[in-house]
Amino acid sequence: MRVFRPTMFACAFAALNVCAAQAQEIEASTSAHGVVAIGAGVAPEFDGSMDARVLPAVLADIRWRGVNFQVGGQGLRADIASGSRLGFGPVIGVRLPRNDADGRVGLLPEIDTAIEAGAFVGYRFGGNERGQGSLETELSVVHDVSGAHDGLLATARASYAAIRSDTFSLSLDARTTWVNQDYARTYFGVTPAEAATSGLAAYRPGSGIRDVGVSLTAGYWFSPRFGVMGALGANYLVGDFADSPITAEGRRWQPTGALTVAYRF
Repeated sequence: MRVFRPTMFACAFAALNVCAAQAQEIEASTSAHGVVAIGAGVAPEFDGSMDARVLPAVLADIRWRGVNFQVGGQGLRADIASGSRLGFGPVIGVRLPRNDADGRVGLLPEIDTAIEAGAFVGYRFGGNERGQGSLETELSVVHDVSGAHDGLLATARASYAAIRSDTFSLSLDARTTWVNQDYARTYFGVTPAEAATSGLAAYRPGSGIRDVGVSLTAGYWFSPRFGVMGALGANYLVGDFADSPITAEGRRWQPTGALTVAYRF
C-alpha cells in the first residue's frame, strides 16, 4: 500500500503515493524508481507553541527490490508489504527539541531532540486503478528510544483520494494521536519546582488523546518528470493538552504547511 506520511509535519503528503505509483509506469524495470521532492515547510516550534519555524522539507517514496523506502520531513520508514492495498513496516523519526522558547515557557527546562522508533500498518479500501476514490487507513505506534521523553505515541489516520490524474492529485486527510503519561508530562507538564521558577501553574497531565487534525494535499505535474506538491493542515489540541499552562501561553491550533518541487524517475 502506498501510504506515505511525513513525521515532522502533521499534514500528510498523500499526493506522493500516486506520484510514486505513476513513476513505476515510467520505469518498468528492477532499478530504483519513485518520487523525490524538496522544498520548505512551516511547523510549530514545539507542541502548543504560538510561534512557527521554517524547516527544509525533503520527501521521497522510492521503490527498490520490492520495498518502498519513504522519507518525510524528519522521518524514515520502509513499507515491506508486497500487496497494493496492505502496508506495514518499521518507522523511525526525529522530534525536534524545545529550546530557546519565548516568555515563561522559555524558563522551563529545555527538551532534547527525541528519536522515536516503531512500526505502522495500513490498508486501502476501494478506488480505481489510479487510486481515485480510495480510503487509506493507517495506525502507527512509536516509542522514544533516546531518553528525551520516554513516551509512546499512537496515531490513527484516514486519507481520501479525491482526485487522481496524470497531472493533478488532491487528497483529504484526518488524524488523531494518543500519547502516554511520560510524553504528556514532558511536553505539557509543569512540576512544582518549574512552576516556582517560571511563574506558570503546576500541572500534571495524564495519558490521552493529544489532538485531532485535518489537512489538504495537492500535486500538479508540468511534465511526466517534474511537478509541485503542497499541503496545508492543522492539529487542534484537546483534553489535558488543551488545558496545559504551556498551551495557554501559546495556542490550541497548530498549523502546518509545505511547498515542494518534485521529480519522478
